[in-house]
Order: sequence, then C-alpha cells, then structure tokens
Amino acid sequence: MPVSELLHTLDGQVSYITLNRPEALNALTPGQRDRIIELLAQASGDPDVRAVVLTGTGRGFCAGADLRGGAGAGDPVPGDVARMIRLGAQRLTAAVLDCEKPVIAAVNGTAAGLGAHLAFACDLVLAAESARFIEVFVRRGLVPDGGGAYLLTRLLGPQRAKELMFFGDALSAPDAERLGLVNRVVPEGELDKTAREWAARLATGPTRALALTKQLVNASLDSDRATAFAAEATAQEINMTTADAKEGVASFVERRHPQFRGR
Repeated sequence: MPVSELLHTLDGQVSYITLNRPEALNALTPGQRDRIIELLAQASGDPDVRAVVLTGTGRGFCAGADLRGGAGAGDPVPGDVARMIRLGAQRLTAAVLDCEKPVIAAVNGTAAGLGAHLAFACDLVLAAESARFIEVFVRRGLVPDGGGAYLLTRLLGPQRAKELMFFGDALSAPDAERLGLVNRVVPEGELDKTAREWAARLATGPTRALALTKQLVNASLDSDRATAFAAEATAQEINMTTADAKEGVASFVERRHPQFRGR
C-alpha cells in the first residue's frame, strides 16, 4: 500500500487516521484496512494516545471495500468467502469496537457499504451536511458484511435496519441524525474543527474509565441483567485502582477541576 493512501498523524494525544484515495471515494483496499487495524491496536496500547479520529479526504468518507482489485484466479472453494469476510471486513469492525480509546468518525462525504459500517462501529459519529449513508449491498445482490446487521439492529432496531438494508436507499446526514446513527451534523467547513474539539475533550478525560465504559456499553445489549451488573461491578473495581479515579475523587473533595493523565 502506498503510504500516501492512508495518512496518520499524532496531535495532542489524538491519533488521526485519514483515508486518502479521493479519486475512488476512499474505497478501502486490503492494505488500508490492515493498516487501520494496526493503528487502532497501537492506539489501545499506547498511553500517550487518548482518542482516535477516523476521516477521509475529498467527497467520500469511504465507499466500501475496493472490489476493483478482484479476487484470485479460479473459483473459490467452500470456506474461502467466509474466511475472507472474517479476516477482512469483520476484523476491521471488531478493531474499532475493541479499541480501548474512544474513536470518533468524522464523516466528510459518502459512507457506503463497509464504509457506513466503519462509521457506525465508531463510538461517536460526526457528519458533514453533505454526508450520505448507503447500505449498498442489496443493489449488488449481496449480503451486508462488516457486522452491518449486528450494528444496525442494535442502533435502530430490526424494522429500521431491515428497511435500510432491503432497499439500499441513500440516507442523508440529517436523517441519519434523526434516527440516532449520527451524534451531530455540522456544516462542511466545521467538521474538522468539531472533530478536533471533541477529540481534545476526550483526550483530557479519564482514559481508562472511558475504555471500561465503552466495554460495558458495547456488551450491554448482549447481556442479561445479572451479567451486565456483574460486569459493571468488576469495571468499577478495576477503575478504582487507576490514578485518574483517585484524582477524580480528590478533586471533588478539594472542589477543583480534575487533571486526568489517562492512567
């Protein structure tokens, strides 16, 4: 993968990951996908990274997987497609969901197919007014991948998820916000500014507490009450050993603003 196809910078304890194939609406190549997974894993293990922003250049956030490269010659044998999905699109979505730092999607344009699921997997979603979300799979006679049915059903409920996936109609940013798929829609010129402001706030927060909160929320819809309550109690136990929890309590007692260090 050419280095220029995926830009990565660190700024103020925030990791910025930018898809940079504007001529292809940032359709995702295997090399880009694997690099994003690698960067998210690095962010999890790096105490100096406390938030992640994922965005794109040009008119597209991500138009899905780049299919122009094609599969290898010959007919696939049973198991090939399932393996490709597990190790490709599903691994990417899991990397976002499992990242121990908050991940913000700054959706600058069209997010289609896997690109939409990449955004929906993020913890917070900002969208430019011109952004669109398209469950494009049905238009190609395909089944959604990248955990799309899992994500949309949990975000919207089964009826709305089926509507989007059965028809494949483009969903505008304001409509996505109305449905709860987007946290906030902003004018084109304010997307980067807003993403940086949100990321900066997260980067000054109690990073380990945010990681544990993310785990609890992501697991909540798959858990019964007893399991969820046990997980919450365990998360509290773990978090109370952190320096930030001690600082938070001390700042409350001393009536001052906390100074969290992410540890």
